[in-house]
Amino acid sequence: MTEPLGRRERKKAATRRKIAETALRLFLERGYDEVGIRDVAAEADVAVTTLFSHFASKEALVFELDGDFQHGLTQAVTDRAPDEPLISALRREIQAQVRHCAADGAAPVWRMIDGSPALREYEELMRLRHAKALAAAIAADLDAPRTTTACQAIARFVVDAHSLARESADPDAAVDEIFRMIEAAWEVYRPQSVS
Repeated sequence: MTEPLGRRERKKAATRRKIAETALRLFLERGYDEVGIRDVAAEADVAVTTLFSHFASKEALVFELDGDFQHGLTQAVTDRAPDEPLISALRREIQAQVRHCAADGAAPVWRMIDGSPALREYEELMRLRHAKALAAAIAADLDAPRTTTACQAIARFVVDAHSLARESADPDAAVDEIFRMIEAAWEVYRPQSVS
């Protein structure tokens, strides 16, 4: 059970949320390239230094929930029931994440990301970071070395499944199709005692 946030943490979280929501609104209204950091800070009524204490870059403002995605993936590995197969847990998490990204109102954000080279590059680096964290979680779950190529490959497949499915006309069917391939790859690799 998580401890409730204290007053200071709640205030920081509220400021972070306000900055991110303001930035996203401005980016969608005016265009990502037309809005500067100072514009976001002024509209959110915070100092530029405050903005940078919450977000490392302009691109990070768009991917505010980045940490939640990575946390969800690693938790799918570490918090699954003892009898739940690894790939099933990851499929469930990716399915939930894809549904979230396909929800009403998400399309304009993804169009903005797809239309910006800077955002696409940031997203690619973010996916590599997520895959690295997921590979470490899988390796730890297997009690394998962190550099196990198979763990890294499965992690990249899983992270890329999110992008491929969210871009599909039928995201649920895409997740099913992709995870049949991931499951087949996992069956070839996994030690017999691991599911």
